[in-house]
Amino acid sequence: MRRLSWPVGAGLALGLALALEALPALLRWLQGGRRRRRRREVLFFPSQVTCTEALLQAPGTAPPAAPAGPAAGCPCSLPHCESSLSRLLQALLEARVTLELCLFAFSSPQLGRAVQLLHQRGVRVRVITDCDYMALNGSQIGLLRRAGIQVRHDQDLGYMHHKFAIVDKKLLITGSLNWTTQAIQNNRENVLIMEDEEYVKLFLEEFERIWDEFNPTKYTFFPQKRSQ
Repeated sequence: MRRLSWPVGAGLALGLALALEALPALLRWLQGGRRRRRRREVLFFPSQVTCTEALLQAPGTAPPAAPAGPAAGCPCSLPHCESSLSRLLQALLEARVTLELCLFAFSSPQLGRAVQLLHQRGVRVRVITDCDYMALNGSQIGLLRRAGIQVRHDQDLGYMHHKFAIVDKKLLITGSLNWTTQAIQNNRENVLIMEDEEYVKLFLEEFERIWDEFNPTKYTFFPQKRSQ
């Protein structure tokens, strides 16, 4: 085997040293590129009314054969295409471990079914809501409670007006949208879906703060009269 000359060997050694020195910077650059590709999505409402049955199948239930109407196995006559609502459902249904919901009003049947479906899949779901709006006709909160999902609410001391969800403690869903059919189909609304550790952390801290504040053991619906 032919030996390398001293200048060639020295050049290779120097090149290797420079490459190793530059490696951390290269890794940081690559990681930075991955951070820039984190999910960012904006949804605008009102949403087109579309069929969402394929997204909302219970465990063990076969989905419709094809998204093309009754002949394909789906009895729904609505358009089978993507919409702002379907994209919101898709983001929500990505949950595998936890889902935190902090919602002023929640009456959308589709979103309610999605939350119950996640609960059936074993996702730990917690819900914070407003005491006035949870009592209105059509609210999903009673159904969620009967399904075994944890729900906490305020004591009528101002509105609990937040509208956000946290999926697996890494995906934030927030915006102006109330989770109601009226808002989804008729209102001009926006929803931001984003993966950002800093913002998720802040919203999660706010959720935990309110969750503790709304602990039923702290309710004072019948405060004692002050002694004279």
